[in-house]
Amino acid sequence: MTRAGHVRRTAAGRLLVVLLGVLAVLAVAAPASAHVGGGEAGSDFDAAVRSVSPDVPGLTVRVLQFGDELEVVNATDTEVTVPGYSGEPYLRIGPDGVWRNAASPATYLNLDRYGRTPMPDGVDITAAPRWEQVSTQAQYVWHDHRTHWMTQDQLPPGVAADPSRPHTVIEWTVPMAHGGTDVVVAGVLTWSPPPPAWLVWPGYALVLAGAVAAGWFARGPRLLAGALAVGALASMYHALATPEPPSSVSSHVGAIVSALLPALLVLLAAAVGVRAAGRGSGGLTGLMAVAVGWLLLVQGLPDVDVLWTANALTAGPPVLARVAVAVLVAGGLGLVLGGVGAARRFRDGARAPVHQVDEPALS
Repeated sequence: MTRAGHVRRTAAGRLLVVLLGVLAVLAVAAPASAHVGGGEAGSDFDAAVRSVSPDVPGLTVRVLQFGDELEVVNATDTEVTVPGYSGEPYLRIGPDGVWRNAASPATYLNLDRYGRTPMPDGVDITAAPRWEQVSTQAQYVWHDHRTHWMTQDQLPPGVAADPSRPHTVIEWTVPMAHGGTDVVVAGVLTWSPPPPAWLVWPGYALVLAGAVAAGWFARGPRLLAGALAVGALASMYHALATPEPPSSVSSHVGAIVSALLPALLVLLAAAVGVRAAGRGSGGLTGLMAVAVGWLLLVQGLPDVDVLWTANALTAGPPVLARVAVAVLVAGGLGLVLGGVGAARRFRDGARAPVHQVDEPALS
């Protein structure tokens, strides 16, 4: 081997060690933080706030996680109160933070998606409020059971009767008060049919098979480099389309910046692989494909449920979120498998044949 070739192999080896170290860290950390606020990334249910009446400047109400949670942010100087399900005092959200009534049944019902938290002794809607501060910020998120479907593993009757079309499940209201003014938050919970399996799953299989074939069967590394470029594009879109998280978790800009870390690593590794392919170094292209594929899987697996649901937590169209996650998951796995094949094939092909030197005949 020439000195230049040895230097190139040493540099590639060092780069691979650095990438593997980064991958090891992300494999532990990224899946836990990929969902902003936790929860599912996809659902056939969805909820939306239609109106806050009267409109109060500085008071923001959102539904999160497809209706699973309700968020109230009160940026005014006046306290907002929220009653429990029987009209008893439940929440106070104001300049001095959030106070919750420990004597209200809603305090415990709203801790769980399906209201399964046991009630302690002394909980009574007629008891004097026992206010406990639960936040120093004027914002709060809770499971309000008026905004989502409460029966686990069972569809609403109308949806079960005809799951082939969209349905309005419920139109809900949540009462509040801003100082002495009554406020009504009105919204809707809907259900949409998921994408047909016969249409989307063959597409996912093609993405997987295409990346594998690019590594194992293509004559050169350029097809695999093209797959790396597609993966990097999907990774960047997935990061930039990060939805706005709960106010208590992060700002939208902060969430996007956090999501861009693995995407930028994908871009770097993909650029190295594309450059290596342009120089005819199929072995290094294969190694970068393995690294990129693993990074794509780390990004995509926490959001895998968008592949078979109608709605997705995304700042863009759900169909684009589904395409991006398909590339991250199916394409990522394909790049890992295809990269192994390319690294093996082109490494073996690069070995110079060993010529046997005939020994001189003894006279």
